[in-house]
Amino acid sequence: MSTEKLLHQPLSRVIDLEIEGMTCASCVSRVERKLGKLDGVQAAVNLPLESARVTVPEGVSDQQILDTVNATGYKATLKGLPDRASAADDDGAMPDLYAPAGVPGRAAEEPAVSVAAQLRPRLILASVLSVPVFLISMFPPLQFPNWGWVVGLLALPVVTWSAWPFHRAAAINARHFSSTMDTLVSLGVTASYLFSAVMLTADPTMTAHPEMGGHAELYFEVAAIVVTFLLLGRYLEAKAKAKAGDALKALLSLGAKDATVIRDGAEVSVPAADLVAEDIFVVRPGEKIATDGIVVEGRSAVDASLITGESMPVDVDVDDTVTGATINTSGRLLVKATRVGSETTLAQMGRLVSQAQSGKAPIARLADRISAVFVPIVLGLAILTFILWLLLSGDIQSAFTAAVAVLVIACPCALGLATPVGLLTGTGRGAQLGILIKGPQVLEDTRTVDTILLDKTGTVTQGKLAVTGIVTLGQRGEAEVLRLAGAIESASEHPIARAIAAAAAEGRPAGAGRAAVKGFESAPGGGVRGTVDGHVVVAGRAGWLRENGIETTDSQQKTLLSAEQTGATAIWVAVDGTPEGIISLADTIKDGSAAAIARLKTLGLRPILLTGDNAAAAAQVAAVVGIAPEDVYAGVLPEGKVDAVKRLQAEGATVAMAGDGVNDAAALAQADLGIAMGSGTDVAIEAADLTVMGNDLAQVAQAIELSRKTLGTIKTNLFWAFFYNAIGIPVAALGLLNPMIAGAAMAASSVLVVTNSLRLRRFGK
Repeated sequence: MSTEKLLHQPLSRVIDLEIEGMTCASCVSRVERKLGKLDGVQAAVNLPLESARVTVPEGVSDQQILDTVNATGYKATLKGLPDRASAADDDGAMPDLYAPAGVPGRAAEEPAVSVAAQLRPRLILASVLSVPVFLISMFPPLQFPNWGWVVGLLALPVVTWSAWPFHRAAAINARHFSSTMDTLVSLGVTASYLFSAVMLTADPTMTAHPEMGGHAELYFEVAAIVVTFLLLGRYLEAKAKAKAGDALKALLSLGAKDATVIRDGAEVSVPAADLVAEDIFVVRPGEKIATDGIVVEGRSAVDASLITGESMPVDVDVDDTVTGATINTSGRLLVKATRVGSETTLAQMGRLVSQAQSGKAPIARLADRISAVFVPIVLGLAILTFILWLLLSGDIQSAFTAAVAVLVIACPCALGLATPVGLLTGTGRGAQLGILIKGPQVLEDTRTVDTILLDKTGTVTQGKLAVTGIVTLGQRGEAEVLRLAGAIESASEHPIARAIAAAAAEGRPAGAGRAAVKGFESAPGGGVRGTVDGHVVVAGRAGWLRENGIETTDSQQKTLLSAEQTGATAIWVAVDGTPEGIISLADTIKDGSAAAIARLKTLGLRPILLTGDNAAAAAQVAAVVGIAPEDVYAGVLPEGKVDAVKRLQAEGATVAMAGDGVNDAAALAQADLGIAMGSGTDVAIEAADLTVMGNDLAQVAQAIELSRKTLGTIKTNLFWAFFYNAIGIPVAALGLLNPMIAGAAMAASSVLVVTNSLRLRRFGK
């Protein structure tokens, strides 16, 4: 977009609404259509969450949005602010609707549970009364004089009070000259009951159905059973949708409730929500870490599985970062709070998941467009069915039966639930696995991706140097060369020095201390020098050895060159003026990287390694993890990563990019699918489409698998919803479907769609 266009773009904000009264895809389409008529307003309405995410331009107030939805026939409130007409504070600023814990309003479960609670008594009454109505109507041995009047009286509470949610919704929509699934149900039930009442009044002595030898048919049992089945279906939907939202609810409840803070030198227990940045708090073994922070004292292992999905605890030490809601498993830690309230990782996860669930995938728009015209068409088909049957057969009972069956079988419940319930369950399961899907569009993107760029450092490798080999050049053995080098390097903070010191510490006998260093000196980029146990130890590059008057032979230089050709960083170790060894260091490959890359290949992706390292180092890593030599891009500068993505896209590839650093953010944004490793930076996560909260490359493959599985589930739901209506309507119009069976089938289709979606809860188990 040009600078001029950017300057003239109207300022906008995003608000979240809770909307009561929606029952089907037609309701969703209607609300979106009405809001879309407001200049610059864009809305994505979610049926199972009973919510909407609305982008509102400057000049349109929150009250206008609420009034528009309310005028449509539904009740709207701002999420998190049920008692206020506007989300703006007194000074006009928008409050943080997610503070402090990032809980997105009713968090998916509450609307479903409240619907279930409201439907339960109506369902119980309908079930109790429908059984005798059905038995008396269908079985002649149970019939008695004037049984039709008894059945009519028993069915009356069912078609009025129990069916009231359908009638009320139909009336509200009729008042606004529109129709929904409830219109079909209300018309079908009312017509069945009133037709039967008229027939009974006209012939009070009727005692049997035509097929039983009578002359007319009563439809009281049809009206009662249809209501019962539909209420049962809607009740089961509500309970199932609550389960679909359990994952997000569980995620948002992970946070610690209390924290032990150091105040004036004393430990004080305070609610975790009261923590502020820079607070120092204590985390004892077994306790949850109250908020994101940095360890300032202590060493421990932290179980981060609830956030990252990784099963193994992670060791933490001073200066390491820790995440709120993770569990301290061993030592006592003192942590300085860095992010609190709505800024924490947990709150950000809640926002990302909620935004994804509130969004609308392109595949869902197809269902919405169809639903917008579906109900009026069905009403027309029902009327046409009645007229044609009446003209062709002259039998008003048969005509009426076929018309009512068309009304009942055509209800697009399953159609409206197909996409949002699948998305709700898939993103919720992802959150449990430490996988955050930023929006519904991501599902479509994962389907088409065929190439994945993997940043080497921090993604395929640990991003930390480690000693990989020691070659001795004199009389001293490997252990002695490492011991002396580790002692002298322990005085330096250079990454190479820390890696050597760490390797030496691991090789020391238990209880043995590090040798003392005297006269320590260092040269940036050159090396270190000092005295250890009376020996002058020099470690570093060849130039540093020459500065210290130490010469190396041609044979020794070839040994160093051979080590460097493997992609390793090699340094000299000299003792008392004589070269004694060469220590090789390399960035270690993460456990499981090779298996993860093999998994990506099975998903049809071409893995490409991207790194700023030299070609030898990159080729070494690629060979170990199974990436082809021609798919290694070495020596790539940060700005060159974007060019690499663009070049592949220009060649026709659909590119995914996985990275974790600040210098990866631009490439993540440029890629067709950006995947951020959660161990990385906030800017990388913000630029990405998918975020894996751990640092395991296997989670990248798992994230793509989950996204594709979720999309596949949604497509399956839509197919069966469309197929069901496509087959059911003509069968009903031909008079081959009893309205009672149609009602049961319609309810079963909705439950089937939700149940199919809930299978995603088992993904990865």
